[in-house]
Amino acid sequence: MSAAPARRVNRSLFVTASDQNRGMLRRALPCRPEARRILVGTLLSAIGRGLTLPFLFIYLTDVRGLSDTRAGLVIGWYGAVTLALSPLGGTLIDRFGARRVVLPCLLVEAAGTGSLALVDSTASAFLVITLIAIGSSAIWSGQNTILASLTDDGERQRVFGLNFALLNLGIGIGGLVSGAIVDVTRPITFQMIYVLDAISYLMPALILLTLPAVGRRLVADPADERPSTGGYLTVLRDRPFRRLVIFGLVLTTCGYAQIEVGFTAYAVRVAEVTPRVVAWALAGNTVMIVLAQLVVIRRMEGRSRTSALAVVGAVFAAAWLVLGAAGVVGPGNALVAALLVVACAAIFGFGETMLSPVMPALTNALATDELRGRYNAMSSMIFGISGVIGPVTAGPLIGAADGRIWVVAVVGGCLTASVVALSLRRLLTPMQDGRHPRTAPTSPEPTPAPTPA
Repeated sequence: MSAAPARRVNRSLFVTASDQNRGMLRRALPCRPEARRILVGTLLSAIGRGLTLPFLFIYLTDVRGLSDTRAGLVIGWYGAVTLALSPLGGTLIDRFGARRVVLPCLLVEAAGTGSLALVDSTASAFLVITLIAIGSSAIWSGQNTILASLTDDGERQRVFGLNFALLNLGIGIGGLVSGAIVDVTRPITFQMIYVLDAISYLMPALILLTLPAVGRRLVADPADERPSTGGYLTVLRDRPFRRLVIFGLVLTTCGYAQIEVGFTAYAVRVAEVTPRVVAWALAGNTVMIVLAQLVVIRRMEGRSRTSALAVVGAVFAAAWLVLGAAGVVGPGNALVAALLVVACAAIFGFGETMLSPVMPALTNALATDELRGRYNAMSSMIFGISGVIGPVTAGPLIGAADGRIWVVAVVGGCLTASVVALSLRRLLTPMQDGRHPRTAPTSPEPTPAPTPA
């Protein structure tokens, strides 16, 4: 057989694969152009976030001279302030509309991030990180509320999945760029990436300003009636959502919250791999998410959301078992240990591709327009709470019995979350659980409340 026909066959396969990828992307895109522009803002701001994401601790300690303890307190303070203000953010979103909350928060976040370039003491670090926390406390819930208002239930799961893929793509691009720029002996390189990160927060704000009808209050209170006083009590009385919150707390505490401390500490101290291997593993996690997300979205359409959540728990448990195996072989075989650490992060990323579209889609399927901001704020608080519990418990558990207790705890926790997810199914309607045929998505028109003169 000559080489020419073989080349034609290879070219045909490449074209077919490219067409399939474009088709999956087109199907994942939201129908409304406003939602597509919001996704562009997500990508642009994520690139800026990726520039600085891995470097805050290094910047505060190695560049600005803070002790490890003080730098840790500064970073912990950010999480505490964000968690404390998240409920207020949800209330403000429902009362005034996501637009009036997200826009000023983006500006505050940009000002705070840019100010990190000027930090020169512990006091100034606390001041700036407080400003950043105030800005970020309502951005995630506000943007999810906006996306939910621009999509219907038939396409919402796909759009949230695409949003997550774009977020990781942007962070990956930013991380590659900053990795080639930063130098601890040249503080100006860190100042540069923080200024660029600040500029990136202005991009979604500018896009939102070009969409005057987007993000306004979804439901108006009649002038002759008092506004609802249910608030978060009404949200917490929602039994299916309460079960979803329990699932989220267990899964994120034993999953996401372990990445920064538990995963890294076990990989380096127990599996005895180098920090560079950890960096490769996190890069593999991002690559897995970006490459697999569109395929996973397509395969999940019309399938049970609670079953998908249960699978996520099992996948996360499998990832931690692989990491545990790295700890067993690590001291004697560095190459196998490194491969297992990278595999753990990639498997974990595959689980994320299922969790990212389902969790916000199910949250908004349960939410009412009157309380949509609070539902999304409560959902985002799950990560804040687990972000406090996970790192605090990881250190002592990894220090006991060569990390075996930690592995048993996180694997057991993830599997427990799977059981909770399966128990949620009987509390949902087939529509809420995603078990209905997918028809061509419609384009919901926004119904903003009239603004006062």
